Amino acid sequence: MNNPFEDLRGKVAVITGGAGVLGLSIVKAMAAAEMKIAIADINGLLAEEVAAKVAGETGASIIGVEANVLNRESLEKAKEEINARLGSIDVLINGAGGNHPNATTRVEQMEDKDLDDLSGTFYGLDPASFDSVFALNFKGTVLPTMVFTTDMLNNHKGVVLNISSMNSFKPLTKIPAYSAAKSSVNNFTQWLAVHLAKVGIRVNAIAPGFFITNQNRFLVMDEKTGNYSARGQKIVNNTPMGKFGEPEDLQGATLFLLSDASSFITGIVIPVDGGYSAFGGV
Repeated sequence: MNNPFEDLRGKVAVITGGAGVLGLSIVKAMAAAEMKIAIADINGLLAEEVAAKVAGETGASIIGVEANVLNRESLEKAKEEINARLGSIDVLINGAGGNHPNATTRVEQMEDKDLDDLSGTFYGLDPASFDSVFALNFKGTVLPTMVFTTDMLNNHKGVVLNISSMNSFKPLTKIPAYSAAKSSVNNFTQWLAVHLAKVGIRVNAIAPGFFITNQNRFLVMDEKTGNYSARGQKIVNNTPMGKFGEPEDLQGATLFLLSDASSFITGIVIPVDGGYSAFGGV
């Protein structure tokens, strides 16, 4: 087997959240595998800019389309454009997601001193922000799958790759909405893998460990010093490899799960985490 990803050449892939830090790294990996790529983002102009930049660097066929992962009509419109410009869809990567400060507690664990002011605890979370984060990460995985996999049904072959998180296995402190949503993504990945197994569609997920992104930077970095925050340092201390991941670290696992090299694999979630999930803290 000279090139395990040879079968990906010419395949049409849609990636939501492809303009983000981790999504962009996956786009570049697919471009290197000579796939045809549609970056679907709620910010259509940003998607087009990123697509043009990567296409210029790699020579790959990449387009950017506007798509709201929480709006089925928007997704259907995006699919029509993708079909017209690139062809039938073979691969879907559900990468849209993120957290929000208003769905984040300020304290990790409540203590007696917090009883006088509950604003920084679970009791002070904004329900609307909680709903928004949960919907973006979970419903924002379900709806695109409903829309973008219909070509795969007709072809009796296709791949769905969901982007989960370490939070899905054991919830981290401070981020209950994000953790709950990613746990739901894992469950949905397994459910859908069984549901679609006999019609030729494989469904898997990767669970990135700790990477510095636009969504979590406010939690893991100290804006004033540019060093890790106390929370960021705690993450590094509990990652056996002793560092945050680089976006490129996701590329190998992603291409493996998209390709026929994993043709008998469905319904799994692969951690890409520097050993974090294997470490008990001592």
